[in-house]
Amino acid sequence: MFYRDERLALFIDGSNLYATAKALSFDIDYKLLRQEFMRRGKLLRAFYYTALLESEDYSPIRPLVDWLQYNGFTLVTKPAKEFIDSQGRRKVKGNMDIELSVDAMEAAEHVDHIVLFSGDGDFKPLVQGLQRRGVRVSVCSTIRSQPPMIADDLRRQADNFIELEELREVIGRPPREVPRDQDEVRPQAANGG
Repeated sequence: MFYRDERLALFIDGSNLYATAKALSFDIDYKLLRQEFMRRGKLLRAFYYTALLESEDYSPIRPLVDWLQYNGFTLVTKPAKEFIDSQGRRKVKGNMDIELSVDAMEAAEHVDHIVLFSGDGDFKPLVQGLQRRGVRVSVCSTIRSQPPMIADDLRRQADNFIELEELREVIGRPPREVPRDQDEVRPQAANGG
């Protein structure tokens, strides 16, 4: 699936990857993730997309964001929006699909292969556009959770599907315990490295 001389870029949908790893009961070690893809090809850039709560003094994702910035990742963030759902729970919304898609299309002329860490079916047109520009696209998510975390259309469109569960031994570590109320409020929180 990978060629040692191909130029790679990683595009990580932070909240989607966090939810996928959580569904598989492990945390991502981002240092190991970056090393794994440096081994697979010429890694030019690793982008990480997430929304941040600016209204709080401390955000559990802040240590991860800081660590990623100091350790070779390009961070793309925007303020998250808070709202109360129909059950009265505080929720956070911060979709980064447009930012990720624009950056991936701009990167297309500089890379041979893009690895998209997301199962969001909204990315199917992005994958098609990248392929029309001659870029191979691998999508990393899982079909081993209930329900599967990847849209079938996205999986079919990708040149390669990487099952996240199969990377567990290479890039994973056991999950940290997160208090139940924080888990629902901050779906994109994860640990760094």
